[in-house]
Amino acid sequence: MSEAGSGDGAPGAGPVAAPSLLNIANALTVVRLLLVPVCVAFLAAGGTSYRYVAFAAFAVASMTDLADGELARRRNLITDFGKIADPIADKALTGSALVTLSVLGELAWWVTIVILARELAVTLLRFWVIRRGVIAASRGGKIKTLLQIIAISLYILPWAIPVERELLMGAAVVVTVATGIDYTVRAIHLHRAVPHGLARSDSANGDSAPSEADSIAPAPTGDSPGGPGSGGRGAL
Repeated sequence: MSEAGSGDGAPGAGPVAAPSLLNIANALTVVRLLLVPVCVAFLAAGGTSYRYVAFAAFAVASMTDLADGELARRRNLITDFGKIADPIADKALTGSALVTLSVLGELAWWVTIVILARELAVTLLRFWVIRRGVIAASRGGKIKTLLQIIAISLYILPWAIPVERELLMGAAVVVTVATGIDYTVRAIHLHRAVPHGLARSDSANGDSAPSEADSIAPAPTGDSPGGPGSGGRGAL
């Protein structure tokens, strides 16, 4: 993949230099990865104080998820490392929290399985269509991520609010499944719309597989501005 910062600049200007691997956006992604085991360890330890520490780690990690993508787009800090590490960090954070809660018997396993299966399916679909284009992040994907973060946070916090937890997690599951279906439909349409021979021809001419910063797949109406050009840092 080519760096999102590569390419032609303004008319008459030379090529824009690729961003350095060592930048604030990638640093925040690494911090999020490092906070995953911290959250899991304190969550599994039990006890009110440990629960608050686990929540703090989860909250800070979630905020880095919002910050690194915004910084990467605004400051042209999108790198190949960020495109790969960012979604891995996202899945690791929510996935580890869900699995730990299920192991502790506080969250039904079917909820964790449904959410993780959806995330895995979307990841596989992205690889399936990557030679034909990239599907922009949708507003539904961002809502899904927000609902998951809020719901997981309520389960982590040592508060006696079972009804609120179940309602929020139920909403998160519904939106997670719905956006997964939407992404599947869009991926199939993209796969059919762009001939495989054309994609292979582009590759043979030296073009790299399209990055999320070079999306050729139009986002559906209502998508947020942060979708196209997110360089792999958008919510799906």
